[in-house]
Amino acid sequence: MSSILRKRGGGSEDDLPFRSPRTNKKKKSDKNLCLQISFGIACCIAVVYVLKPLLFSERIKAINEPLFNHFDNDFKYEMDRFWGTYRPQVYMGMKTKSEKSLVTGLMWLQQHVRYNAGKLPLKHTCEHGDGLKKYGWEAHDGVNFGVQNIVDKGYELKTEFVKQLGGKHGGDWTWRITGKSTAKTPILLSLFFYTATDGQGELQPVIKKTGDQVQLVEIKGKTEELGSFTIKFPQENNGKKCRYHVATSRADGLHQLNDALMRRMHVTQDEVGRNSHKPYYFIAQSDERGDPPTSTSDIVFHQVSLELPFEIEIVFESGSLTPQRSEMLSGLYFTEQLNKWKENFDNKFEKTFPLQSKGYGENEINFAKAAFSNMIGGIGHFYGQSLVQSQDMNRPVNYWPAQLLTAVPSRSFFPRGFLWDEGFHQMLISKWDKELSMDIIQHWLNMINHEGWIPREQILGSEARSKVPDEFVVQRSSNANPPTLFLAIESIIDGLESGASSISTTNMNFLTKIYPRLQVWYGWFNRTQTGPVASSYRWRGRDANTDSELNPKTLTSGLDDYPRASHPSEDERHIDLRCWMALASSTMAKIAKILGRRADVEQYSQTHRTLIDPQLLDKLHWNQDLGIFSDYGNHSTRVQLQLKSFRNPQSANQQPITRTVRVTRQEPKLRYVDTFGYISLFPLLLKQLAPDSPRLLQLLQDLPQEDLLWTKYGLRSLSARDPLYMKRNTQHDPPYWRGQIWININYLAVKSLQYYAKQNGPYQHMAAELYVKLRENLVRNLYEQYSESGYIWEQYNDRSGKGQGTHPFTGWSALVVLMMSEQY
Repeated sequence: MSSILRKRGGGSEDDLPFRSPRTNKKKKSDKNLCLQISFGIACCIAVVYVLKPLLFSERIKAINEPLFNHFDNDFKYEMDRFWGTYRPQVYMGMKTKSEKSLVTGLMWLQQHVRYNAGKLPLKHTCEHGDGLKKYGWEAHDGVNFGVQNIVDKGYELKTEFVKQLGGKHGGDWTWRITGKSTAKTPILLSLFFYTATDGQGELQPVIKKTGDQVQLVEIKGKTEELGSFTIKFPQENNGKKCRYHVATSRADGLHQLNDALMRRMHVTQDEVGRNSHKPYYFIAQSDERGDPPTSTSDIVFHQVSLELPFEIEIVFESGSLTPQRSEMLSGLYFTEQLNKWKENFDNKFEKTFPLQSKGYGENEINFAKAAFSNMIGGIGHFYGQSLVQSQDMNRPVNYWPAQLLTAVPSRSFFPRGFLWDEGFHQMLISKWDKELSMDIIQHWLNMINHEGWIPREQILGSEARSKVPDEFVVQRSSNANPPTLFLAIESIIDGLESGASSISTTNMNFLTKIYPRLQVWYGWFNRTQTGPVASSYRWRGRDANTDSELNPKTLTSGLDDYPRASHPSEDERHIDLRCWMALASSTMAKIAKILGRRADVEQYSQTHRTLIDPQLLDKLHWNQDLGIFSDYGNHSTRVQLQLKSFRNPQSANQQPITRTVRVTRQEPKLRYVDTFGYISLFPLLLKQLAPDSPRLLQLLQDLPQEDLLWTKYGLRSLSARDPLYMKRNTQHDPPYWRGQIWININYLAVKSLQYYAKQNGPYQHMAAELYVKLRENLVRNLYEQYSESGYIWEQYNDRSGKGQGTHPFTGWSALVVLMMSEQY
């Protein structure tokens, strides 16, 4: 320090503000001492002021620095999957797997109905509030074609698309929209087809005027990833006069498409009979309705108004395919191609999921096709930045810009990526298209930062963020999510670990790419999610200070309000996370074996052996008093919600505030949590008990008890005997994982029961009987509820079997296809 000061100011050591008293031969006065202390404090304040931005910058770097600085994916240049229905949040839409994609979509409106001004009920994004009787894919192969049926009040719409590969930019595609009436009176619909850029590209509408009609004939455009292209609108087929309108607009992001349309909306009156008029809504250019100054998206709207029935097509033609194109993908040629892909789909579906050979009828097979098609047709491509925050940051920051290909749990309510859902999704998708599944898994693993953390919920881009409540947007870097990707990877590599010589180049490249990422992710869990004693694990993210929750949620576990220790603490041990890490260790050992990493094989295998060791498992999680596997923590069984009034001490005249708070009638103590439910089954669910284990026998005996978890419709999430069974968690939060039937956990149960039914052991026959009964109950109820309601649901009522929660929910509930086909 002194040498630096000498170089800068040339002073002597006596000029230093902080000298050692051993070198100061002079006696200091009190005044000098005070001056030195004041100067020192000022220096410290200055240092803090200067360094604070640097320290915050380092924290930002720590959380949002990617593990690798490049997007590493084996499939990003494959043009057969470049275009797709990658906008699952809308009823009809196409985009590319690129950062700033051209997007297309459809809105529609029933005419001759009086609506509130400025609140037209346009149907565009998938919404519960639209009240559709049914919508979803009937057939979709993930690449070449799809058929969707939409049932509204008084009419039905069928949307079909076919792709024609070729050229350098993903080829051509065509949408066909067919409408038919189910009402007794004529229905006039307006279809609003739109094309929009997202930050780059140009669109040029080509318009034809015939009398008072202004008709959009085609759109010529160009973007960086597509080159030049043309979107054409062949003559519609309904035998009746149609009306056309066109308008261009701009929007500040794709989430503002509805607003952009409404700025061009006008209304007039149609004469529909003698002295009778009804409103007609149409778009037109309006100079007085200006676009936002920060607009980033150029949009062209094409309105066609026509009476049912009708058939209309939209044709996209790539400029790079023009030399190879024999004819336009429209009319009879479109129908021929659609029928060809339908036949290929039917044949592949039966080959992959042999339901006919298992005795299922046509209706049941169509149900399975719809479940599968909505899973694969619900794959979306997103680009943007997550909002993230670490424990030592006082405000959230943006993650790096990233793209993600992911299957979404629900097009209406959860149209974005969820980490723990994705592993279950890929159990089904990988059976159909292993390379597509590999593509999605690599996208997810490219979201890992250099510490090994993956945000558990991916809210990328303005469209995705517009569907998420503010309190769920920020992702906390201390919070994990079940590493279910290991489930999917284990399924993909099943049978490959015998040796690398017979493994395809695609499989080997995939494992080589993901292995270093998995190592860091696995290491992050073992650094940040461990428990208070060796070989134990604890979910982070529970709120120990809340007084409004009956049992503070563990959102990070994926099981949200499932009862844990009543009073969160660092002493908790969570059995489900321990079992997930045992699965992760086993899968890492298998990958290491294929890749020839001998030292890694032994390391991961040893960890796996430790985590499934029956004596250690008993020591940490076996509740001897109840004979169940349990969490451990600071727990009291005597807690309840109670309505209380609170006065504001600073305002005596103010009325007291009444709210529900948790009251603890008996002080908590460290103990096993005496709750029986899904958590108790995890050593069974993930096949971590020996076939002759007495703990396996206990679980198999408890499983069919109707006052515990067994129902005619599947396994309920929490024992019907439990004090928290179907209890609200707060005044405003109804029960979620406290008795409802969830298909992902039931799928694991069916999968594990089949496994134990095939293992030689004393309980083999018992497992086989339970497997048959549970599988039959689940398949029967899901099929019946779909037939009755038109939807697959998020969860099912344990008393009636009725679907409930969000719909359609064709994320992990679509695993019914694997249960039907017994493809585990």
